[in-house]
Amino acid sequence: MANILLIGNGAREHALAEAIIRSSHKPGLFAYMKANNPGIAQCAEKVKLGGYGDLRQITDFARESRSDFAIVGPEDPLNNGVVDALKSAGIPAVGPGKLLARLETSKFFTRNLLEKYGIPGNPRFRNFTSAAGMEAYLDELDAVVIKPDGLTGGKGVLVQGEHFETPREALTHCRDILTGHPSVIIEEKLDGEEFSLQCLSDGKTVVATPPVQDHKRRFPGDSGPNTGGMGSYSCETHLLPFLNEQDVKTGLEITQRVADAIYRETGEHYRGIMYGGFMVTKSGVKLIEYNARFGDPEAMNILPILETDFVDICKAILEGTLSQGKIKFADKATVCKYIVPKGYGLPAGHPDAAAASSKIEIGAIGNARLYYSSVDKRDDGIHMTSSRAIGVVGIAATLAEAEKIAERAAGAISGQVDHRPDIGTRELIEKRINHMKAIRDNTGDGR
Repeated sequence: MANILLIGNGAREHALAEAIIRSSHKPGLFAYMKANNPGIAQCAEKVKLGGYGDLRQITDFARESRSDFAIVGPEDPLNNGVVDALKSAGIPAVGPGKLLARLETSKFFTRNLLEKYGIPGNPRFRNFTSAAGMEAYLDELDAVVIKPDGLTGGKGVLVQGEHFETPREALTHCRDILTGHPSVIIEEKLDGEEFSLQCLSDGKTVVATPPVQDHKRRFPGDSGPNTGGMGSYSCETHLLPFLNEQDVKTGLEITQRVADAIYRETGEHYRGIMYGGFMVTKSGVKLIEYNARFGDPEAMNILPILETDFVDICKAILEGTLSQGKIKFADKATVCKYIVPKGYGLPAGHPDAAAASSKIEIGAIGNARLYYSSVDKRDDGIHMTSSRAIGVVGIAATLAEAEKIAERAAGAISGQVDHRPDIGTRELIEKRINHMKAIRDNTGDGR
């Protein structure tokens, strides 16, 4: 029986913990968390609380628990070099070392990698370490997206038409970003539909999991501020209603070439998760960004329907043998809806901002699954913090039924809570289909 160390305390890690303990190998699960997650704690034999920057404490806990390997959930410990520290302690990890984690932590590293090795998918872009030349470049593009180079918790991207309107405002934002980041990337703004393609990599072979679509906007109809993600869905066909097989194939091909390029660039094999955020545009599939770990909420869509033993997959990633087996997922649709405080995502001082902590009640959720995120289990029950609280997941043979399961369960959770009831609904998905159809028709591509 293997012992496995899981690092992380969100709903993504709760889904990982569930996937680990249902393995036929019956592994012992040990969890290192920044804050206590009751869902993960219930799965684990032992829990250790501590900061993600305390590498000594993490490696000591790995040794004490006699962990055969570790799985790193969030980006912060990857950026802190936890995989390198564990490797020095003789413990392999599913996740890239700090050098390779730049795939996520440095947007310029990734853009430059695609450009250097002739990999398709880049929009027009330029990296700036000072304001010199910014104004001229902004004038070259019709509309832009501004990205700080570094981790921003999924909330640092600024889009023209949403966060600002004019090149002059863009210039001001860029200068502000440079006060806290080493550089800023200015990219052309793309028009299309986004999809998440979470891929497993042993450094040589890359395997795609079913595509998922995330919903960043806080309120129904894709309105309001961007958040860490209000929910997501996947389909029983292992496509999405606006995608075709070639779109997914292209995303996988780009990711495989990126894995190859990383090895050529660094001499190290990328062993972990390569999660590409892609957009289908009039000029093909474009890369928005990479994450060096599973998505949150997207992990909750694909891990519950994984039929292949997850521990075997982790071993194959570490041993470089992903090419030797087939990874299977159930032909099921999934819908995840996040329960959040009413004030989640709203600016400080907003009249609807919720208190930092409030109690919630969980009623009859039927056959939905719950994945705990930022909650605190006290003697009197479950309390929210100021962030996302619970991922509610419906799984069924069709997307419509999965959405009903998730929505019924979301409605059974009471307190100062909110969620997006439109995620996974026919109305919102038709909007996506029609948008993509218009884009393809304009290019003469009627696929």
